[in-house]
Amino acid sequence: MQLLIYIVKRFLQTIPLLFIVSIMGFMLIKASPVDPLGELRLNPSISKQTLEAEKIRLGLDKPVLVQYGLWLGNFVKGDMGICTTGEKVSDKLKERIPNTLLLTITVIFFTWLAGIPLGIVAALNKGKPLDRMLTVLSSIGMAIPSFFFALLMLIFAVKSGWFPTGGLTSYNHASLTAFGKFIDIAKHLVLPTLVLFTISLSGLQRQMRSNLLDVMESDYVKYARAKGLSETKVIFKHALRNAINPLVTLLGFEFASLLSGAALTEFVFQYPGLGRLILEAVLKSDINLVMASLMIGTVMLVAGNLLADILLKIVDPRVEAL
Repeated sequence: MQLLIYIVKRFLQTIPLLFIVSIMGFMLIKASPVDPLGELRLNPSISKQTLEAEKIRLGLDKPVLVQYGLWLGNFVKGDMGICTTGEKVSDKLKERIPNTLLLTITVIFFTWLAGIPLGIVAALNKGKPLDRMLTVLSSIGMAIPSFFFALLMLIFAVKSGWFPTGGLTSYNHASLTAFGKFIDIAKHLVLPTLVLFTISLSGLQRQMRSNLLDVMESDYVKYARAKGLSETKVIFKHALRNAINPLVTLLGFEFASLLSGAALTEFVFQYPGLGRLILEAVLKSDINLVMASLMIGTVMLVAGNLLADILLKIVDPRVEAL
């Protein structure tokens, strides 16, 4: 019951946050010298009737605050307008959001699967060659810009021909069997996942190492050793659990950083995700798509932080800060 009350409370706190983000984004866009219908007018496939309907929907002949009110009312009702291509914004988002979640969840899964054990190994071998090697590798991973690394991986894919160089599926995806479709998508995910995984892994591994070393110096760990418990029990039953807890709280921030940092990686690999969609929308001055993507991205970030708090409560029931 306490957890349910917390979730409801956080949901209610999200409403003013979304309002602040929306009004800031809207005002920033309005402050720029961009014609909201400029790109639409350049598209010959969009009729004058559609342009006029969009002008009325946005209230472009009214004051800015009225325009914001009209946009907000339409957004709440699910009317996000049309893109510069003439497609509905809602259709574009429905197409891209699952792809972004697939990439983000895949990266987080493999990052934690590798980062936690590597951090433990580094901590248990503090000062030894293995620890130094892992520290050097993690430093390199943190220093490499994601865009540059993505370009290197793209060149590697083109030269080797081992992996697809763009998109999420092949041209013959629809004709493949269920297993074939799975393999096809997995192949397309390898390179963007590898780029984001390498960068995320470095930070998680170093954080795990630091946390475990701090916990190993605590009084209760020294007491457990004094009682005669084996080193394995001391580490994995007492120290490790408390070392992981702070990392769980960072899960939401990791989710947020992946959403924001994936844009350039998605752009390089032409991956059909939300980050690439937002970047293309900004470059094309697609106002409707920028605002809708901004709001959906904010909701996803809040959901990621909420998930981290819930997981922390599950991992450590002693936490009552919820």
